Amino acid sequence: MGKVTAHLRAVLPEDVVLTNGAGNFSVWPNKFFPFGPKARLLAPQSGAMGYGLPAAIAAKVADPERCVVCFAGDGDFQMTCQELATAAQAGARPIVLILNNGVYGTIRAHQERQFPGRVSGTDMVSPDFVMLAQAYGFHAERVTTTEAFPEAFARAMASDTGAVLDLEIAAEAITPRQTLSQMRAAALKG
Repeated sequence: MGKVTAHLRAVLPEDVVLTNGAGNFSVWPNKFFPFGPKARLLAPQSGAMGYGLPAAIAAKVADPERCVVCFAGDGDFQMTCQELATAAQAGARPIVLILNNGVYGTIRAHQERQFPGRVSGTDMVSPDFVMLAQAYGFHAERVTTTEAFPEAFARAMASDTGAVLDLEIAAEAITPRQTLSQMRAAALKG
C-alpha cells in the first residue's frame, strides 16, 4: 500500500475528497495524505464500519465534478455495499478502493496482541466485488499486483460510471509498520 499511496498522492487533484470507514486500512488515507486547504477527509470518529461509501456518495452528490476516492476494507465495504444502488440512482460516481485482505483486520490485530495464536471469527468470505460492482453499473477491476495499480487507477479516473477497484492485499501486512506475525511474536514474548 505504500507505493499505491505514493502514486495517489502524485495523481490526485488538490481538491480531492477522501473517505473511509473503520479499520486498520484507514491508516493510509488518515496518516499518509497531505491535506491542503482544498482537500477533505470524511471519516468516522467512532469506529463506524461502512461509513466511507455513503460518505463518498454524498460528496459526489454535493459536488459531482470533484474527485472523490473511498478507501474501504473488505469487511467495511460489505457493511454498506448495497449503497452502490443509491450511487447509481443519484448519478454519483465515486472511485472505491477495496483493500481486500480476507480478514477483519482490526479485530485480528487485537486478537494477536491480546491472545496470540487464538484467532477466532476473523477470516472472511466475500463476494466477487468486481461482479457486484459491475451489476450496479460501475467500472470494476481486480488489482493483484502493486505494479498494475497505476494503470487500473487511470482507467477508474477516466470512467464515467464511477469505479470499484478490488485491491488484493496480504493479510499479513496489517499495518505499515508491523505484520500480524510480528504482533503475535511480540505478544508471546510478553
